[in-house]
Amino acid sequence: MTSPPTPPCQPIKNIKEIVSLYRDLSHYPTLYSATVGPDVTTQYGGKYCNIYTEWTQRDLDRNEQVKFCRQYIVFHDNNTIVYSGACGNSCEIKGELLSKESLSGSLKAVLRDTTNAKGESTQFLEVWDKNCKIKSINLTSLDKHGKVYEDDQFGCLSWSHSESHLLYIAEKKRPKTESFFQIDSKNLGSGVSDGKEDAIPKPIKGDQFVFHEDWGEGLVNKSVPVLCVMDIESGNISVLDGIPEYVSPGQAFWSPDDTGVVFVGWWHSPYRLGLKYCPNRRSALFFVDLTGGKCETLSTDSASVFSPRLSPDKCRIVYLMCEQFGPHQQCCKLLMYDWYTKVTSTVVDIVPRSTGGQFAGIYGTLLASFCWSADSQRVVLDTVQRSKQSLFVVDIINGKLTPLQSKGNYPPGSWKVLAIDRDLLVTSFSSPNHPPTIKVGFLPPNGKEDDIAWVSLKEDNSGFNIDWSFKVHQPPQEQENSKYPGLNFESIFLKPQNISAESKIPLVVYPHGGPHSAFVSEWMLFPAMMCNMGLAVLLVNYRGSVGFGQDSILSLPKNVGEQDVKDVQFAVEQVLQEESLDPNRVIICGGSHGGFLSCHLIGQYPGFYKACIARNPVTNLLSMFGSTDIPDWCLVESGIPYSYQAAPNPSQYGEMLDKSPIRYVSQVKTPVLLMLGEDDRRVPNKQGLEYYRALKAHDVPVRLLWYPGNNHALAKVDAESDNFMNIALWIQKWLK
Repeated sequence: MTSPPTPPCQPIKNIKEIVSLYRDLSHYPTLYSATVGPDVTTQYGGKYCNIYTEWTQRDLDRNEQVKFCRQYIVFHDNNTIVYSGACGNSCEIKGELLSKESLSGSLKAVLRDTTNAKGESTQFLEVWDKNCKIKSINLTSLDKHGKVYEDDQFGCLSWSHSESHLLYIAEKKRPKTESFFQIDSKNLGSGVSDGKEDAIPKPIKGDQFVFHEDWGEGLVNKSVPVLCVMDIESGNISVLDGIPEYVSPGQAFWSPDDTGVVFVGWWHSPYRLGLKYCPNRRSALFFVDLTGGKCETLSTDSASVFSPRLSPDKCRIVYLMCEQFGPHQQCCKLLMYDWYTKVTSTVVDIVPRSTGGQFAGIYGTLLASFCWSADSQRVVLDTVQRSKQSLFVVDIINGKLTPLQSKGNYPPGSWKVLAIDRDLLVTSFSSPNHPPTIKVGFLPPNGKEDDIAWVSLKEDNSGFNIDWSFKVHQPPQEQENSKYPGLNFESIFLKPQNISAESKIPLVVYPHGGPHSAFVSEWMLFPAMMCNMGLAVLLVNYRGSVGFGQDSILSLPKNVGEQDVKDVQFAVEQVLQEESLDPNRVIICGGSHGGFLSCHLIGQYPGFYKACIARNPVTNLLSMFGSTDIPDWCLVESGIPYSYQAAPNPSQYGEMLDKSPIRYVSQVKTPVLLMLGEDDRRVPNKQGLEYYRALKAHDVPVRLLWYPGNNHALAKVDAESDNFMNIALWIQKWLK
């Protein structure tokens, strides 16, 4: 007996239904870390280990991102998973900024932040031993340093191999300051001194309002990091000496013999540039010897290096490297430093371009915290490959790369490495119609990696009523890049399932930001919401996106505002011909450089788009140059070389203005919704305000939303949810 056909998808248009749907879909959590515990042998000879995972989830009622943990148990025979399942229910984690288990798994360090009734913050460094807390150090009251760094860029919490010391990064303590007119209280007394006050440094007069550079968007108030060590037995905290004054240390770990610390140092001389999402800043790998205080450079100091990882046998360090300056995101090299021979070798080189489905290079800013195989001969990583995130295992001796998801009956989507320990690999998998789930498998022997068998630790989320596919776009001859000809690009097309062939549904076009980033085939809240509202979505990875080779990335600088704009329009026109869509109901939506493209498209193709949504858009490269934390971006993308001494001439200023959307504002007919973050350091909100006033002057319908306390990402829960609801209402209003 055949089952009845699925009824056609009914678009959701009622505002209450949209609110209800958003509440439902926003509940799906994101898996962001996993730790594999030590093996335990049962009395019957079997083995098992626990996998500790941490997730985040939006809580609309509390208006915050909730962090929670869940543990899983895996029974295995060192090669195969015999049984796996969850251990109990999830548990919310309160106040944890960082946590790290010791190498043996017997101890756990936690950096915790607490806030009192007055809103004052206190940081504690805790050490847990199985079922009890054995240390709790009040770092704030010790006053040895400022706030501890918890971010991915600098932050670390590293156990020494002996498990006797902890290493972390904090802001350097600043001298206290006071007004010139502050009265010195000790001079008001009897004039008799016991000498004790002389041990306390006097506040510096006149330095109250000295400007302290920080590392920009997403790293505000992080200026001068220092390496700190806690002695577990005594609880003493010390700030390490010997770090060069011209670098900011981060991503640190203990050297193989615990006699020193290896770290990445970012040059902050002559001044700091925005670092988040900009791995192309000058940096090097350093080693500071704690016995003699000597600091030496382990890598080249004329490029950008990041994400060092020590092998289990403590003999090798792998790390990523890209060129200094130029495009912010580039194809990276994977390098290896031998600790004992002091020799550096290239494991994976830069890939100019990928053809015929071949490996397209390494892209990203971080390797997994644990990424080595047990024999220290292979490294597991994930990277963007065209329009998906893929897993690879790399043989460090010959550089051979093998994909880890090429075989088996697995749905298409994107994968991310979370950890690998004793060859048990923990990953996250999702697709545009499947929220994230956790999958594990044992890494097979060298040469048989593609035989890996994946097991889901949690019940896979049922698929949503969304169809999706990749679209390949070959630019016409007249739009070829003369320096980098033959490049193509892709998009990801999503649409509601069970739409009748006669239905002509609206299309929402999304160009990504960056511009050197990419959409991958993973779970995304906004596109999923739109499909459930009866809209199709096109996520465009125009030329210049990562994942297509270094040539594609280099093809875009000097051509922004033209090549990327034409690519998006070409992709839209192609999909309108291939799919059952309404060409008279097309919407453009994008943020940052995606907002730049959105504003360009409505100016260069007047009337084609029925509504436009721009989140923190770049609208004027010229005015942005002097106010952003990434002034190099404005020059490089305009085709102008950057240096710290850069001072554009009038002709170069003209080039920046010529490539800006503001140039076409007089041609705009499309209604525009602008969304701006009050604290945006990357694309300062004056960009959006400038465009807003220009649209008003030309009688274009425009609405501006202003989000206090939000930076470039507009990622706070209330801002993000308000974002989507206003986007939905704006689309509905102008599609009528």
